[in-house]
Amino acid sequence: MNIISWNVNSIGARLPIVTAWLDQHQPDVLCLQETKSPDEKFPWAEFQVLGYQAIHLGQKSYNGVGILSRHPMTEIHRGLPFDQTSGQCRLISALIQGIRVINVYVPNGGTVGSEKFSYKLGWLADLAHWLQTHHDPRQPLLICGDFNIAPEAKDVFDV
Repeated sequence: MNIISWNVNSIGARLPIVTAWLDQHQPDVLCLQETKSPDEKFPWAEFQVLGYQAIHLGQKSYNGVGILSRHPMTEIHRGLPFDQTSGQCRLISALIQGIRVINVYVPNGGTVGSEKFSYKLGWLADLAHWLQTHHDPRQPLLICGDFNIAPEAKDVFDV
């Protein structure tokens, strides 16, 4: 199965690019992050025309995650308990052909020690707890998305 992950940084702004790419490459599954779209404005019909069913968890202007699949999706899960209190839309998952696909948009942590960094660590701890309590480690699992984890700036230029 061909599974692709893409931070689109606004599905509204990138829809023509995404649909043209899907039409050309036709992956089995496309996981989207940073859709920046509430569910009611997500372009469901455009993806259906291309042969994809879609699930989405979104909010206006920020965050948002979706999964597009050519195969049936079952056992759909949206969000983490930590997300419920923050109102942020950062995780969606589905069972696709026997594989649990989890798509995440991990918070940007900012500087070590900052409030944003503490929030990110809390979110990752919530993700780890959710995985421990909701996933059987004997079952196939794919976690993909935008983890907002980058090497130090000097490493980027040393490559």
